[in-house]
Amino acid sequence: MKNTHLLAGAAGACLLASGAPLLAQDSSRFSYELEVEIGVDSVVSSDVAANELTDVYLSADAALEFAISNTVTAFMGLTLESVIDPTADRTFEDLGLYVGELGLAFNLGNTTLSFGKISPAFGTAWDTAPGFYGTSYAEDYELSEMIGFMAELELGQGTLTASAFYADDTALSNSWGTRRGRNTTAAGGAGNTGKLDNFALQYDVEFGDTTLHAGARYLSKGTGDADDERGFSLGVSHAINDTLDVMAEVASFDGFGGSTDDAVYATVGLSLAQGPITYNAAFSRRDITSTGIDNMFSLGLDYEMKNGATLTAGYGFADEDGTESHMLGLAVVIPFGS
Repeated sequence: MKNTHLLAGAAGACLLASGAPLLAQDSSRFSYELEVEIGVDSVVSSDVAANELTDVYLSADAALEFAISNTVTAFMGLTLESVIDPTADRTFEDLGLYVGELGLAFNLGNTTLSFGKISPAFGTAWDTAPGFYGTSYAEDYELSEMIGFMAELELGQGTLTASAFYADDTALSNSWGTRRGRNTTAAGGAGNTGKLDNFALQYDVEFGDTTLHAGARYLSKGTGDADDERGFSLGVSHAINDTLDVMAEVASFDGFGGSTDDAVYATVGLSLAQGPITYNAAFSRRDITSTGIDNMFSLGLDYEMKNGATLTAGYGFADEDGTESHMLGLAVVIPFGS
């Protein structure tokens, strides 16, 4: 059995078994963040009639941490969401619960080492692009649910993050409730190798109101793949003043996903805060050799309520290799934490 599989299991045991009595002794050892989202995402018109569908959904993300000691922390990330893409109108269907992260983190002063099921750092637009539809394309290259280790080192004015990993092929790659299916190396795909032969490197640095990041990654080809993937990303965000923020990111890939494709992604976004309302706009472009050029433009607003919940609404227009679609989204996001 692989050592990394054993490590993930050990981390879970620490969190669930030994964590309970220690928690009773000192509740400050345990912390959590929970975000629940209830919304509707609808393609209201499209050149392809089959694309016109409405998804009323529920999702929840929980991040749990337990301080085993002053230097060792057990962590777990849980996600509840629809784990199958919709093919017709649906309401709160296909829900599955899965473990997104699980492991141990060691705080060594200016360095943090994490082992287990991790989310390696590469790019940020998949999380930081503003609006209901702002992250739609950048999510294609997010690195998540990987088995391996990650080192975060404070370097100069920024943080250097280095990771070695492979796509989770343990029982934790499946889900409870609706089963999304367990991943296996036979499925192929860049990074799905069962070996620590995939790497990512990213440097994030702040200069006053400006944040810069640069990243690189190498994903070895999986079973049946044509090539290894090599990718680079560069991004910036800047607070122009107390109310206006802008961001931009570009990511370029050779052998994207283990194929013969080249791919380029670009995302730009703007957000303007006016009291409890934040207006946003974003533009994304995806250019993949075999599928053509896709463009997404979105507008939206977020309204922060007094109880901490946020109401978010958005309009999206997509032109995907000549197929045009119009989308509307509305959701309420409710945070919890300790």
